[in-house]
Amino acid sequence: NLPFDEWTQTFGSERLTGALLYRLTHHVSILEMNGDSYRLAQSRARKTPNPHQ
Repeated sequence: NLPFDEWTQTFGSERLTGALLYRLTHHVSILEMNGDSYRLAQSRARKTPNPHQ
């Protein structure tokens, strides 16, 4: 979950990263969300033992 400007560090090439991002983001709407991840909270809840069981 890196911001787009940090993807070059992962892929190593600014040109490759630009091409990849262009293809991934062409004709889409990007929503930037702040706050806790719903999926992460659900995953943690499943891993936490429930003392009532």
